[in-house]
Amino acid sequence: MRRVARKVLRVPRPTKQAPPPLQVDTARVVLAGIALWTIALVVLLLLGDRVDRLWTWTCVAAIVLALIGLGVMRLQGQLPRRPGPTEEALPR
Repeated sequence: MRRVARKVLRVPRPTKQAPPPLQVDTARVVLAGIALWTIALVVLLLLGDRVDRLWTWTCVAAIVLALIGLGVMRLQGQLPRRPGPTEEALPR
């Protein structure tokens, strides 16, 4: 067996400092996306057989995946919890 020498390439370090991350309300972005996919689904359903069913299922899949994403965001604590009936009555 023959040994192959490997040359290690060094990646140059960035010369500028990275910008700070943007503060984005991801829940609003996801909800806006759900609204747009829902509008597209309604339009496709109104068009009926004039469009391929693949597009209809694409809209359905996008809506379902976005709802799953919202659930994951809630589990990770990225979404604020809704106050329950007992929490609203308590003074702060």
